[in-house]
Amino acid sequence: MIIGVPKEVKPFEFRVGIIPDGVEQLASHGHRVLVEKGAGEGSGIDDAEYRAAGAEIVSAADVYGQADLVMKVKEPQPPEYPLVRPGQIIYAFFHFAASEELTRAMLERGATAVALETMHTPDGRHPLLTPMSEVAGKMAVQEGAKYLERPMMGRGILLGGVTGVDPAEVVIIGGGIVGTNAAKVAAGLGARVTIFDVNLERLRYLDDVMPRNVVTLFCNAHNLRRKIRTADLIVGAVLVEGARAPRLVTEQMVKTMKRGAVIIDVAVDQGGCIETTRPTTHGEPTYVLHAVVHYGVTNMPGAVARTSTYALANVTTGYALQIADSGLARAAADSHIILSGINVHRGSVTNRAVADTFGMEWTDPQEAMEIEMKGRRDDAMMG
Repeated sequence: MIIGVPKEVKPFEFRVGIIPDGVEQLASHGHRVLVEKGAGEGSGIDDAEYRAAGAEIVSAADVYGQADLVMKVKEPQPPEYPLVRPGQIIYAFFHFAASEELTRAMLERGATAVALETMHTPDGRHPLLTPMSEVAGKMAVQEGAKYLERPMMGRGILLGGVTGVDPAEVVIIGGGIVGTNAAKVAAGLGARVTIFDVNLERLRYLDDVMPRNVVTLFCNAHNLRRKIRTADLIVGAVLVEGARAPRLVTEQMVKTMKRGAVIIDVAVDQGGCIETTRPTTHGEPTYVLHAVVHYGVTNMPGAVARTSTYALANVTTGYALQIADSGLARAAADSHIILSGINVHRGSVTNRAVADTFGMEWTDPQEAMEIEMKGRRDDAMMG
């Protein structure tokens, strides 16, 4: 199989879809790897390292024009839509529920979109989303601490306080990977932390493992309203796989917040869990609404590209190798994780949550893969 790795074109996105070790693994299995010139520069990987591992350095047009499987980090951007070929597999973070335009573009191109964020084990773990969630959770508090500073339009509060002065109140909505990592960092800095979730078993676990300056609360409107009024920093960390994030914090709740408080909505790439957040970029990360600083960067881990690229490659390369060795249909038949990542296939929506979000017809991905395998067997017999 021919695997292509383009340079990311999303603004302020410095990650890359493969590292030299991944190239070496794919090449050792007889696959041809095309890497766009300069694709790794943002992550501190130069073209010579890719060449030494067995890659060919080519143009973006060559990557999309020749590759059967395109390994990216972020979803294709509008200038890339025309480059995507029918039947081509795009392996990346898509977050389709946040963009009907992107969904329709991939449907119209006839591509197969394997979305890293929906790939999950039968027991519900997300091995490809986890490393970026760890990064985003830790960054959320790092960025929140910065924007609480007065020159950044914040309240002028140090998260951990000092002797004789109260620490900040941090509210984290969601007790998953993002929320847990955010809580660890905030608690480590000395803040008073509240974690919200609707899963009582998860809250019990967090009660057991978190330090004493972290408390848990069941997530309902009454509790949210009460805690949001006193919060200095809110981290939105809600995930509903494949679907748009629920807007748990209303604009009216935001209006009750302290002047100069900060909101970091990590769920913004799935539409956001706070009504007043909208997507921003690393170039212009914040805006002020109702006297509250809002941070809505959709690719937070891109700011720490080297850490993020290597953390992501640790988990993505193995599944890419499985797809390249077996073909997508066979790989999906052998792996529930790969099957669960197929969101769009040859003009059909194969993720039910995405289909429901936009009122589109849903196609069972397992049936779609079985049809594809049958078609290949028929072609082989005719050949």
